[in-house]
Amino acid sequence: MHRFSIALLVTTALSSPALADTILAQSHITSVTVYPQGAQVTREVTFTAAVGPHDLLITDLPAETEPTLIRLASPDLDLGAFALRSDRLPPRADPNAPEIVAAKAAVETAEAGVRTAQATIDAINARIEAAQAQISFLAAIKPEGAAITVETLTALAQTVGAQTLAARDVALAAKADLPAAQKALEDAQKSLSDAQAARDALSQGDTNYTALSVAIDASAAGEAHITLTHYVPDATWSPVYDMTLDRTAPSLKIDRGVLVTQYSGEDWASVDLILSTAKPSDQSAPSELWPALRSVIDPKATPEPEGDMGGMAEPMMEPAIVADAAPSPKRVGMTLSAARMMQGETVVYHYPTAVSVATGVENLRLALDSLTMKPQIEARAVPSRDKTAFLMARFTNDSPELLLPGTAFLYRDSALVGGTDFAGLASGAKADIGFGAIEGLRLKRSMPERSTGGRGFISTSTEQQETAVLSVENLTTEAWPIRVLDQIPYSEQDELAISYRADPAATEENYDDQRGILSWQFDLPAGEKKEITLSQKLNWPEGKILQ
Repeated sequence: MHRFSIALLVTTALSSPALADTILAQSHITSVTVYPQGAQVTREVTFTAAVGPHDLLITDLPAETEPTLIRLASPDLDLGAFALRSDRLPPRADPNAPEIVAAKAAVETAEAGVRTAQATIDAINARIEAAQAQISFLAAIKPEGAAITVETLTALAQTVGAQTLAARDVALAAKADLPAAQKALEDAQKSLSDAQAARDALSQGDTNYTALSVAIDASAAGEAHITLTHYVPDATWSPVYDMTLDRTAPSLKIDRGVLVTQYSGEDWASVDLILSTAKPSDQSAPSELWPALRSVIDPKATPEPEGDMGGMAEPMMEPAIVADAAPSPKRVGMTLSAARMMQGETVVYHYPTAVSVATGVENLRLALDSLTMKPQIEARAVPSRDKTAFLMARFTNDSPELLLPGTAFLYRDSALVGGTDFAGLASGAKADIGFGAIEGLRLKRSMPERSTGGRGFISTSTEQQETAVLSVENLTTEAWPIRVLDQIPYSEQDELAISYRADPAATEENYDDQRGILSWQFDLPAGEKKEITLSQKLNWPEGKILQ
């Protein structure tokens, strides 16, 4: 029968009977559940205990362990009070795992190689210095004394010359050996650097640690086991997608992955990884159009201008019929909170293989799986906002799973075209993904000139009119399916009448359930140009003011 304990003392004093002895034990991380902020770590502790009460000291918890979220369970022990200790800790035992021992041995071997290579260079430099010293000594010899004859001077010159030549040969030979020796030293230093990196990757990382003191009572002597779970704050994960659009099929391949980051102060070596929650930059989709609400009010309802106008108010400037759309709301990546996901309101992924994540690692990418969708592809054009059309793929998530919010990297015909914040997609739902601008599809929205020289805009006290020409020109070498979007204002008042004419007629009104948004769909051959004329009129009663 399992015995559980959730009692916790956050002070270092234990209010328990005197314990027979203290047992030191280390733990082994078996699984980690990573949340958007923080992770729950599960550790197994195995040790040998005699019958009776003991003070168990688990010596290898990271310093950032959250004390209030520690939980203990044991199949063979009675567990009493427990508390974290951060002072008066025993020395931490050196890791003795075979891979760590091998990594340390590799560092020692590489260090010996560096020393040998450096000794070779030192020996070569010593030969060069000795030869140069001999040359300097020979150059300083001068004949002295009255007994100097031609014969002795000749003999001395020959001796000095021969010795100098020999010394120079020695120096040149030594210098010839120097490049190879220097290369050997560089190789040895690189080997040492690699070995040190491999050793550090297997190390326990941060030397700051804490210990957990647990009051236990063993009913039988022998090997005992405790399962310990605790929370560390410095860990996170987020979904990442590679979305590859193939226009020839057409198909949209979605490679799903995750990015894991942890700064817990210890390495997670070959752990069972569970991922809970999700998180999801230059414009990759056409601009949004927002419904434009218009209304009329009585003049007396307008606010008085501030300041002293001498009883006279400035006449109000009448707005253009196609007013600037409301600014698009700032996109915020959808992130579920850790508390919410710890209550079970989230999708959980159990990674299929054991994973190692060293402390200090940022954005370690792990692959999940791939999905293939069948998209509808079109070039979407918003002439009132953009100069080019954008390639759009609309698809339905026909998989049984929710696609969580995350970062998506976009590939069009195998070329990276950008990235975007993917808002997530429920099973059976539809999404539009923009795959960048199509530079050869040029857009323009113009106001035709009036015969009187105006700009195509007429305004009276009860009426406004506007005529605009939307044009799409295909400068590419292929035909494109085009969707043009524009807007007219809408009214919720009977006294404000709004009408419009379009040539050609719009394919769809209130596109995507947005009031006043018009859509035209057509195929545009290479080298062709298409124009749409859009006229609109607003009428309201005399004495009212248009807003």
